[in-house]
Amino acid sequence: MTSCMKMTRLGLIGFFFLLSGCASQVMQGYVGGSITEPMLDYGQPSGVFDLPDGARAFQWNITDSGVIPVSTPSTTNIYGSGGWATATTTSTTYQPYSQECVYTLLARPQGDDWIVTGFRKPRLACE
Repeated sequence: MTSCMKMTRLGLIGFFFLLSGCASQVMQGYVGGSITEPMLDYGQPSGVFDLPDGARAFQWNITDSGVIPVSTPSTTNIYGSGGWATATTTSTTYQPYSQECVYTLLARPQGDDWIVTGFRKPRLACE
């Protein structure tokens, strides 16, 4: 793997961390409230299932995708009427990325509603 490819890979990893912010802080904001709130924000959950302790898990699969610009400088020596000169150019390519994350909120029944009591932290790349 070339040095440029390693730097690109490290840049992509860093970009994911910046892009995702801190999902746990967002999820913590739903604790104590109705499950209706995250449904209004993210739509119908992709999965809902009952847990043995009477709680219910609500899951959302969210895919984030796009492109990251990668600039590569190159230097060339050229000869012209004034003698030798160095020309530097920069080319930009676009590295696509796609990442799927699963977010899980846990809730307990209260009347006709479900109240969020906690969440499972998403995997590190989704945090």
